[in-house]
Formats: sequence, C-alpha cells, structure tokens
Amino acid sequence: MKNKNTAFLTQAAMIAAAYVVLTLLFRPISFGEIQVRISEALTILPLFTPAAVPGVFVGCLIANIIGGAILPDIVFGSLATLIGAVFTYRLKELNPFLGPIPPIVSNTIIVPFVLFYGYGVNLPIPFLMLTVGIGEVLSCGVLGLLLYTALKRYRTILFRPTPI
Repeated sequence: MKNKNTAFLTQAAMIAAAYVVLTLLFRPISFGEIQVRISEALTILPLFTPAAVPGVFVGCLIANIIGGAILPDIVFGSLATLIGAVFTYRLKELNPFLGPIPPIVSNTIIVPFVLFYGYGVNLPIPFLMLTVGIGEVLSCGVLGLLLYTALKRYRTILFRPTPI
C-alpha cells in the first residue's frame, strides 16, 4: 500500500513540475487574452493515470502564483484546469480522443470571465471565449492528442496503475 501511495504522489509531483516548467518556459504565450498554454497539453494525462488530476491542478496553481496571476485567476483558472482533468479522467473508458474536450470547454467558459472581471480586459466575453478556446484547442486538442499518441505505446512502463 505504501508503494502505491508513493507512486501516486511521485507521478502527481512530476506532472505538476512539468506543468509549471512548461508554463513558465513559454510565459509570453501562457498568459493573457490570447494564450496558448503549452502546459495544458498535460491535461490529457488523466487518460493514463489518476495522479495526473491533482498533478495538473497543483501545477496550474503553482504556475499561476509564480507567473504573477491575480487571486481570481489563481483560484478560478486552476479550478478550470481541475474540472477539465477530472472529466478527462472520467472519459478514459469511452474514447481517449474525447479527452481534450473537458479542459477545452472548462477553460473556454471560465477563463474569459477572469480576464474580463479580474484583469479588466476590455473585450467582449464571447470574443475572449473565442481566443481562449482557440488556444485551448491548440494546446489540449492538437498538442494533447500528439502527446497521447506518443505516450500510449509506453503507458504500462510510464504510468503504473495507482489508486485515487
């Protein structure tokens, strides 16, 4: 039992660290009304391991804090990623190619309100939904599915089963 908990925590921590590094490495395109957060590709990982759910959430939380986000962005932006990860995990049995849809939808709905009300971005919310949605499709949809395709061959080696 101890080894499974250690494996779960280790996987979650590694995913969180990767999320933070990718967000900060690509900082110029990770924040703002037009963003393609490369690290959001990692929201596909709940298809492989439940440890990815807290991993991407904590990674997003830390990246938002370090990246200088305001409190509503830290809270609601991170929750958008958590909601996406939870529903991606729930879709793992259906069709893995549906995996990117939950984070795309949750971020497209939540983040524009944070941009508009939190940051005072003076653009219409539907337009912000469009710009955030396009960024999420690129990061979660395109990059996320590329990552899924690259990792699925090695799933038993990289992601040993861990309990939630």
